[in-house]
Amino acid sequence: MNADKIEGYIEKVYGYAVNHTFSREEADELSQEILLTAVRELPKLRDDGKFEPWLWSIANNTTKAFRRYRGKQRAVYSYDTLENLFYQDEYGNENEELYDSLRTKIAMLSEIYRSIIILYYYDGLSTKQISESLRIPEGTVTWRLSEARKKLKKECTEMNETALKPVKLIIRINGEGNYKDPISPFPHVYINDALSQNILYYCYEAPKTVEELAKLCGVHAYYIEDSLENLVRREAMSEVSKGKYRTDFIIYSEKTGEYNKKTKCIFEPVTNGFVSSMKELAGAADNLGIYTAGKPKEELIYLYGITAMEHLSKRYNPVKWVERPVRYDGCRWSYHAHLTSDKQNPVRGLGREESSNLGSRGNYKHISYHFGGFSYRKMMFDNEINICEDILLGRKIEDTDSAAAAIAKGFVLKKENGKLFVTVPAFTKEQKRQFDLLADKAFSPSIEAYSAAALKYVNGYQKLFPEHLKDDVARACNYMFLTIYANHICDIAKEKGMLASPPDRSVCDVLIQYK
Repeated sequence: MNADKIEGYIEKVYGYAVNHTFSREEADELSQEILLTAVRELPKLRDDGKFEPWLWSIANNTTKAFRRYRGKQRAVYSYDTLENLFYQDEYGNENEELYDSLRTKIAMLSEIYRSIIILYYYDGLSTKQISESLRIPEGTVTWRLSEARKKLKKECTEMNETALKPVKLIIRINGEGNYKDPISPFPHVYINDALSQNILYYCYEAPKTVEELAKLCGVHAYYIEDSLENLVRREAMSEVSKGKYRTDFIIYSEKTGEYNKKTKCIFEPVTNGFVSSMKELAGAADNLGIYTAGKPKEELIYLYGITAMEHLSKRYNPVKWVERPVRYDGCRWSYHAHLTSDKQNPVRGLGREESSNLGSRGNYKHISYHFGGFSYRKMMFDNEINICEDILLGRKIEDTDSAAAAIAKGFVLKKENGKLFVTVPAFTKEQKRQFDLLADKAFSPSIEAYSAAALKYVNGYQKLFPEHLKDDVARACNYMFLTIYANHICDIAKEKGMLASPPDRSVCDVLIQYK
């Protein structure tokens, strides 16, 4: 076999390594080990058709050995080789604690200052030699050396010890792309380590320098610079001015939760009419012959409601959609994050995931919603949608492996008589067309009042976020047309006894035929 085949799997191997290690540095090392082992062992593989399972077997075995090795080494792991450098200057060597502090302060300096200090004091080079080594003017070396001394003098005088005060973010993406964890990881996997999360948080409201981030995170500047390089490359951050970095996506915090509570009153006057429209639509939809997967009416009404809102948004949404940019991987998506903690998870809203088999032989999309008491259910892969489509259309099941996967994930149920039963409601293309017409009629008395309330809500909501994120905020406010239904209308209706809460462990998802 040709070793060039491995080149196509470099990014996938790295994604695998990210999912199986504790830091990006470890992921770099593990992915290199996997690829090196694969190149070395490749001549033993004779069957090209077995390449991929063979590669992931190599990855699994290499990971086990790597973990054993790192487990032994982690206890003696040091952040930076600066800890081994000996500093000889006016301070003398009688105060080891001062040395330790000084080495830490040097490590907190950004690279342009840190390198000058090390070359001048540790390596004993003159400013002229440093100028030649770094290929910069000697005057620049002298100025940076002076600035570095001032910074160190201030830090050592104040002796303010920094400590890692970690925040925890849940980072995800909205948009499109062909991702299948862990083999083809979602983009947020590459920026989800603890240090990256803290950098993103601290640079959200205002740009920060490397040195400011080193202090805030309690981590040597070398690691801040390494993370920043990755975050910029992954389009999560940008350098807005010389040496200052800013987070380029929305981070939802307690401010949004507080705003939701304060603005609940906006939607109370429109809830009665809106729920009446929901019930009228649910009654009319019974006559369409929609495949309901045996779900009870008190559960289906929520699905019909959110499906109707997706349709009505095209006409009545007060905030126009702003297209997502094309990212480094060629797909259109954007990051978003929620600030959380181990004790409390403030993430609340409407979760929506969509997948399809339209790229293969199929005709269906699977949309999964998570809100208002419904349990989370992952979106289907295309092969699992194929199985559901075959069952719904009465076709013979040829792909037994995919059928087994769909059964294991709960999308398909195997009855006692051996027949397969799809557990997800489904619309044919014609049923969806008729449903949209019924939604237009049922919501005609209430949708304009809902739209006006949504506009009032988003006018205040968009002020919660930094100005430079206006496109991301516009997309979030466009999505609010659906989220308000999930967050406010349904909650108020349940409190007033107008809607029953979804049964325990119920899910809200649907298959829709598009061609």
